[in-house]
Amino acid sequence: MVEELAQADDVVVACVDDATWALTEDELIAALDAAHRVEQRLAAVKLALVRELDGRGTALTQGASSTAVWLRERLRLTVPAARRLVDLAARVDAAPAAVREALATGAVSAEQARVIVDTVTAVQTAAGPEVADKAVGVLTDWAGQFDPILMRKLGARILDHVAPDIADAAAHAALDAEAARAARDRTLTLSEQTDGRLRLTGTLDAEAAALLRAAIDPLSAPTGPDDTRCAGQRRHDALADVCRLALRTGELPDSGGDHAQIVVTTGYDSLARELGVGALDTGPRLTPDTVRRLACDAAILPAVLGGSSQPLDVGRQRRLITGPLRRALVLRDRGCAFPGCDRPPRWCDAHHIHHWADGGTTTLTNAVLLCGHHHRHLHHNDWTVRLAGDGHPEFIPPAWLDPQQVPRRNHYHRRP
Repeated sequence: MVEELAQADDVVVACVDDATWALTEDELIAALDAAHRVEQRLAAVKLALVRELDGRGTALTQGASSTAVWLRERLRLTVPAARRLVDLAARVDAAPAAVREALATGAVSAEQARVIVDTVTAVQTAAGPEVADKAVGVLTDWAGQFDPILMRKLGARILDHVAPDIADAAAHAALDAEAARAARDRTLTLSEQTDGRLRLTGTLDAEAAALLRAAIDPLSAPTGPDDTRCAGQRRHDALADVCRLALRTGELPDSGGDHAQIVVTTGYDSLARELGVGALDTGPRLTPDTVRRLACDAAILPAVLGGSSQPLDVGRQRRLITGPLRRALVLRDRGCAFPGCDRPPRWCDAHHIHHWADGGTTTLTNAVLLCGHHHRHLHHNDWTVRLAGDGHPEFIPPAWLDPQQVPRRNHYHRRP
């Protein structure tokens, strides 16, 4: 085999040196098909070699902890790629001979072979080896038409083609097994980073995934032509908006005797001068801009601290835009008031036009509804907002965007 592979290597080297520009279009396509077929056949050879090496324990003999680790060093693969290779080699070796033959003839790719093996294994468990052999033939035919992803979707109903009499019962059993597996594997990990950020990783079951999508998909769309956020940033902000809405309902379980909330500590003078940073009760520090933005729609509890920062006296909450005042604000703005935004009132914060820390009053004439994205946008960019003569908000764009700085309004929310 070594000699034959060396000869094949020489042939491939000769092909690499050929001038592809001299080929006609038909010749280029034929050469691509041939190269792909050779690649698939070589994949069959590679899997057979990996399976034999793994079976012999060569990796352990040579001092590696596993075949995957040995392949990483030998072939310069990543460990996940090496593990997939070892796993596929074992699966193909245990599969019906027709799967190995299809791979060896170039009829299927390595990824298609993985789909076939997974599907045939499930069929054999549900219906026995004879039906599994039929499934191999159908799946091999599909491999000539469909990519691995579509093959896997079609394979979920393979029994409709090879054993229709038991297909429904098997589908129900597979669905129950999938539900049990999803319930077992569901997880969410919050990994705290040194700067207060969190890395979210996890796997949601189908119901939780549907709930998450239903909650954040409407909020993940671009808010207008000025929205320069990438899709990942929009989903991040949408998740934050969902959390704000949940906190605003007041229906979350208490945490330590208090309503669920985030707590930011800062000095009043620093807040008023827009210079001071803030600190979350969990430790991370926030920029002055973030503190002032959060203060727009938060309860403020004045506190007197001793020399070592111990609380001596904590006052009552004040200056929230809540109750009848917020209802009046909703009736006036009917949603995010920023031009072109369609976010409804429940996704919006109440923003003080003239900041409360600067002496602004908590009144209808000093408030405007803004969604989370445009609340941040207003705090971090050069836009300004004011109430026009008719009592409705209008926004002044920065000079770099509109040298004339013509006031703009939101025309999306219909008014009576």
